[in-house]
Amino acid sequence: MAEQIPLVDYLVLGDEPHLVANQCTGCGARFFDRRNACASCGKTEFTKVGIDTTGEVRAFTIVSFAAPGVPVPYVAAMVDCGGTSVRGNLINVAPDPEHVSLGMKVRLATEVIGTDEQGTEAIGFGFEPVGG
Repeated sequence: MAEQIPLVDYLVLGDEPHLVANQCTGCGARFFDRRNACASCGKTEFTKVGIDTTGEVRAFTIVSFAAPGVPVPYVAAMVDCGGTSVRGNLINVAPDPEHVSLGMKVRLATEVIGTDEQGTEAIGFGFEPVGG
C-alpha cells in the first residue's frame, strides 16, 4: 500500500479516520487550526478532542465556478457533527438539489486527492450521504 499523508493536520488517518479539534479548556470552544488563545474567551490552554464522524448538513452551496484545475460543480457544506460545525465538501453524491438537502445525514469519508512522484498519496476528507 502506498504511503498516505493527510492534507490537513486535523485529519487522522488509519483504520477509523476522524477529525481532531483543539478545544478550549476554559469555555469548550473548538477550533481546527492552531490557536495561541481562544477567540471566544481568551484562555490559552487547549486539549485535543475527537469529532463525531457522522452529522447533518446545516448549510450548503453548489459551486459552479472555481479556480483553474478545480473540477466543478461540487457541493461545499457546513456539517454539524455532534455540536461541532465542520466545513467540508460533500462527496459521492450528485452535486444538485435533487440529491443534496438540509438535514441530510452524512458521514466522514476520505479520498485520494493527489499522488507525488514517489507514490505518496495526499488524503483529503469530505462527507458522504448515509444510507440510500
